[in-house]
Amino acid sequence: MDKIQMKTPLVEMDGDEMTRVIWKMIKDTLLTPYIDLKTEYYDLGLENRDATRDQVTVDSAEATKKYGVAVKCATITPNAARVKEYNLHEMWKSPNGTIRAILDGTVFRAPILVKGIVPFLPAWKKPITIARHAYGDVYKNTECTVPAGSRAELVITAPDGTETRELIHQFQGPGVVQGQHNLDGSIASFARTCFRYALDTRQDLWFATKDTISKKYDHRFKDIFQEIFDQDYKDKFQEAGIEYFYTLIDDAVARVVRSEGGFIWACKNYDGDVMSDMVATAFGSLGLMTSVLVSPDGVYEYEAAHGTVTRHYYKWRNGETTSTNSMATLFAWTGALRKRGELDQLPDLCRFAGKLEQAAVQTIEEGVMTGDLIPLSSLENKRKVDTEAFLTEVAKRLEALL
Repeated sequence: MDKIQMKTPLVEMDGDEMTRVIWKMIKDTLLTPYIDLKTEYYDLGLENRDATRDQVTVDSAEATKKYGVAVKCATITPNAARVKEYNLHEMWKSPNGTIRAILDGTVFRAPILVKGIVPFLPAWKKPITIARHAYGDVYKNTECTVPAGSRAELVITAPDGTETRELIHQFQGPGVVQGQHNLDGSIASFARTCFRYALDTRQDLWFATKDTISKKYDHRFKDIFQEIFDQDYKDKFQEAGIEYFYTLIDDAVARVVRSEGGFIWACKNYDGDVMSDMVATAFGSLGLMTSVLVSPDGVYEYEAAHGTVTRHYYKWRNGETTSTNSMATLFAWTGALRKRGELDQLPDLCRFAGKLEQAAVQTIEEGVMTGDLIPLSSLENKRKVDTEAFLTEVAKRLEALL
């Protein structure tokens, strides 16, 4: 069989630790035998980010804007221990955060459903997609410790120099204070991306904040979403037969738990961070979670929702056998290949991505899986395989499907 040809490169962002090992295995075992793979490669491994003073992360994001589609391996966000371990020049910021800021994107995460792995909430029959705003709030905060007897104020200095002051708190004892911000433009981009994604996937869109308590900050999100929906998307949603629904975040949690799924749940930055892990765990595992960053102008960056699997990497580096779940990383590749095929009108590439996903799901549904999924699966006949053996089993089924 001739290899599938590509027109435009994917932006390929390599990563760290065990996911970097899996990255190469997927390419060698499942992709390059079938595709004349064209990528513009960026090494986002921690050593290279440090060597380039993190310029490589910025370059990869700019390349994504140029080519329209990227696929990213999981990467380390260093803490103090990592600075020492890797002898870093400084504690570099999260690559995901840097890329999200440059693309002004929204993160959409959804579970990969397979037979035998039943959600902890039995009512959930369809995937729940979390749409996470990727700018501001606690992730761009300013915070201080406060000595006893201090007065904390919020001060806004207008362009003409006039000041508006609001008392935060008069501290009798010591404490802490934190300032957060967001931007109307970023909130609007978030809203538009959510509405477009809902139309593309024909799913209802839910959005929730706590505007009854945060009457200016959270209410701003609610108002911008409603204004954009009424102006640009209300008629389109009616034509598509889907709904936009706003409620308070605590009410949304109750509704989500009682629902059967099958919708997009849009959340502010921190809410989305927490709820995506909750949804992933309730459906089974972060290893069975897709993740895509979508910009308002239609740029896509696909990634795994989990980390670099450090513990397995140390075992692998010592020559020990690992059984690491590669599904999320595999689906990052298939998502990027499918989108590249859609944009470049390459139906063979789209079909290949679908067949590869089918082969991966079929492997688990036939009882062949990595160690993390064994306790979750209700199948009677299960066989634990190591990291490489799982991909080999997927390759066998892919060959049969093709």
